Amino acid sequence: MTRSRRLLVLLVAVLLLGGVAAAWVLYAADRADRPGAGGPAAAAGAVALTPGQDALAFLGSGQGPRRGAVASVPAAGPDGPRTVSDLTCQRFHAAAGTGVCLRSTPGALAQDNKALIVDAELRTVRSFPLAGTPSRARVSPSGRFAAWTVFVSGESYGAAFFSTRTAVLDTRTWKLEANLEEFAITMDGRDYRAQDVNFWGVTFAKDDDTFYATLSTDGRTHLVKGSVSRRSVTTLVQNVECPSLSPDETRIAYKKRVRPGAALWREHVMDLSTLRDHPLAEKHSVDDQALWLDDRTLAYALPTEGAADSTDLWTVPADGGGSPRLLTPGASSPARLR
Repeated sequence: MTRSRRLLVLLVAVLLLGGVAAAWVLYAADRADRPGAGGPAAAAGAVALTPGQDALAFLGSGQGPRRGAVASVPAAGPDGPRTVSDLTCQRFHAAAGTGVCLRSTPGALAQDNKALIVDAELRTVRSFPLAGTPSRARVSPSGRFAAWTVFVSGESYGAAFFSTRTAVLDTRTWKLEANLEEFAITMDGRDYRAQDVNFWGVTFAKDDDTFYATLSTDGRTHLVKGSVSRRSVTTLVQNVECPSLSPDETRIAYKKRVRPGAALWREHVMDLSTLRDHPLAEKHSVDDQALWLDDRTLAYALPTEGAADSTDLWTVPADGGGSPRLLTPGASSPARLR
């Protein structure tokens, strides 16, 4: 075979291999943009946070171009076809027509982390720089307050060393409490100060002032009850993380560490009048801030079995009975829109 013929054969082989590679990339992208086998159908469209509807909003998980996009489904069909917006977030929550979207995008030297406050049409109203990686987000029932937590160092609540920063924003006045660590702390009836204080997992009451959160110090976590107007918190009980206040405001759902020093939690519900608690039927370790779908039912995210970087939403009765069931596959950061 002549040299020119060999070069021609080599060129044809390269072109064929390139064509196969391009076809595979396009096929993989197309597959990534489709729901998995038996999964829900998805279509691009307008997602609204308008009050008065009965829907579930969330972030899509898994791989593909829809990863992290705010989506919604009717509350009556949470595993059915979903509408997917153009807004992408790492964490999301919404109430009464106001949403908070925590976003992290790659930058030239470091990640660009922002909190976006969005209106009922998912349009950004204000944005705020974040001091670290997004972790938790909550909007008060009235839509007036938004809270977020970021990791300033460390990667998770299960890490040996981590630091958080939690902020509370008034969306009417735009006053930002950039760090709850500046609030006055009362522990066991006395003023408390320490260098190792961390807060995370805010949940709001309906009065637009009271909130609950986790306070960590001296190797222990505490449930605290706080007041935005008085800039103060009071500890209530230990071993409480990521609290979520029930719609009737009588109970707290939270993750309880079941083994000291290990990233293993069991979801519990506590009666706020007695501080007595009980475990829920979910026996998997839940590293999430659960959402009350109503006064009887909780939703939370668990890793998708056999799929990396994906989560599914599950639900379980709040009274400790029943059994967990799949609510919405390929989803995280739920918000009940009503």
